[in-house]
Amino acid sequence: MLELNNVNLYYGRIQALKNVSLSVREGELVALLGANGAGKTSTLRAISCMHPIKEGSIHFSGTDLTKVPAHRLVDLGIAHCPEGRQVFGRLSVKENLELGAFRRKDKEEVKRDLEWIYSTFPRLVERRSQSAGTLSGGEQQMLAIGRALMSRPKLVLFDEPSLGLAPLIVEQIFDVIKKIKEQGRTVLLVEQNAFQALGIADRAYVLETGTIKLEGTPEQLLSNEEVKRAYLGG
Repeated sequence: MLELNNVNLYYGRIQALKNVSLSVREGELVALLGANGAGKTSTLRAISCMHPIKEGSIHFSGTDLTKVPAHRLVDLGIAHCPEGRQVFGRLSVKENLELGAFRRKDKEEVKRDLEWIYSTFPRLVERRSQSAGTLSGGEQQMLAIGRALMSRPKLVLFDEPSLGLAPLIVEQIFDVIKKIKEQGRTVLLVEQNAFQALGIADRAYVLETGTIKLEGTPEQLLSNEEVKRAYLGG
């Protein structure tokens, strides 16, 4: 479904991605692991057409994403759940969720999806009229995930969904991401929390200073001494 081939991305003279190649098959949950500054967010920004790449190619279901403006990604079936939640703070919870479906015309299905989001995140029901900016960090993450799902995406990009959250909330967030995959959606999950990510992923890549260093199944990476030392405290 998604394929990156030898992608190079720069911020001015600084090279953030160096010949990055990875793939995500339809229905897979693929984790992209790495420390701060490894290039994980840059990879997602390249896929989302938010930052142009200098060399390489990115294809989604046969479409060359390097030729697609960022605002068309939702129509193609890609949703990006960004780092730091990025909810619309002055709008209510319900308005944030409705904005996620702004390109859809199937009003009845939108209502059904809204109810599904509320059933998945009961806290959002209690706060549906509340300004999103007044929610806790965990609640904002739930809202950001719900907003992304309201577009009915084929592929969901998650950028550090567990960042800064309490362990109990992290468990809930990862349970929901697993459920999203089980419903048939394809997921690319960017995470620093390697243990949690490998617990739900089908495959994973390890990114280090802009370069893919390792790839494999969770079992292969969990038994790798280098991964244990760097990410699992082994």
